[in-house]
Amino acid sequence: MPSEIYLHKGDNRSKAIAQLFEQFDSKQFKNQQIALKANYNSADPFPAQTHPDTLKLLIKTLQSAGVKDIVMGERSGMGNTKAVLEDSGVFTLAKRLKVPVKVLNDLPLSGWLHCDVEGSHWDRGFLFARLFIDAEAIVSTCCLKTHMFGGHFTMSLKNSVGMVARYNPQDGYDYMGELHGSPHQREMIAEINTTFEPAFILMDGSTAFIKGGPAMGAEAQPNVFLAGTDRLAIDAVGVALLRHYGTTPEVEKGSIFEQAQLVRGAELGLGATSLRDIKLTPLDEHSERLSEDIIAQFAK
Repeated sequence: MPSEIYLHKGDNRSKAIAQLFEQFDSKQFKNQQIALKANYNSADPFPAQTHPDTLKLLIKTLQSAGVKDIVMGERSGMGNTKAVLEDSGVFTLAKRLKVPVKVLNDLPLSGWLHCDVEGSHWDRGFLFARLFIDAEAIVSTCCLKTHMFGGHFTMSLKNSVGMVARYNPQDGYDYMGELHGSPHQREMIAEINTTFEPAFILMDGSTAFIKGGPAMGAEAQPNVFLAGTDRLAIDAVGVALLRHYGTTPEVEKGSIFEQAQLVRGAELGLGATSLRDIKLTPLDEHSERLSEDIIAQFAK
C-alpha cells in the first residue's frame, strides 16, 4: 500500500499544520507519552532551525489531541546545545507550554542505548537516546534544505542524527567525528533510522535552502508543508522540491531514489522505494499544481 504524503501549499502556517494534522487519526496520540524531535542543529534562523511558530503550533496541536505529556530532546551539531536552545528561545517557549526539554549532551551512559544494524557502516555502532526509545510515540518536525558537509540534503532522515550521542560518556568516542569523516555518511544517516518509527512527521518547507546549508545558504520560498509517517517518502518528495527550484549538483544527480540516503533506507526497509510507493495528496487546489510539478521530477 503506498505511503500517503499530504501536501499543503500556502503561507498560513497555522492553517497548514491544522489541516495536515486532520489527515491523521488524532486518537492515536490520546494519553500517549510523546517524544518530540525538532531541528536545532545551530542557532541560525529558519530554515536552519525549526521555525518558532511551527514548534509552538505543533506542540499545541498535540496537546489539543489529548496527549499525556510531551518531552523534547535535542542535540545540536554546530555549537553548544544548551546555548543554541537558549538563543533560539526554545526554553522560554517550552516552559510556557509546559514541555520539558532534555539536552541530550548531558545524558549519562544509562541514558543511551547502544545500537547497530547488520552491514552497518558505523565502526562500533552508535548510542541512541533512550528518551525516544521509551516514548509511546515519536513526532518529528524537519526543515527542507541542502547540506554542504556530505549529507547532500537534510530532512526527516537526517533529523535523526540529533538523537545520537556526539561523544560516548564512558570513553569519549566521537561518533559525530566518525560520521562526518566517513565517505559513507549518507548510508550511516539511514542506518540511525532503524532504531525507531515516527508516528507523525511534519516538514516545514515554507522557506528552503536550495544550496548551501545546513546553517545558511541560497533560499527559495516553496510555501509548502508536508506530513506523513514514511521518512523515505517525505525525503523523496523533498528532494523533488529542491530539484524543482534548482539545487546542488549532488542533489540533482541521477534519479531521486538513487540518492544514497534513500538507497540505504530502502535496503533497510524503512519505507518507499519508488514513486509507485508514494501517494502524494494535495489538500487544496493551490497544492495540486505543485503536486504535479513534484511528480514530474521523479521522471528525470
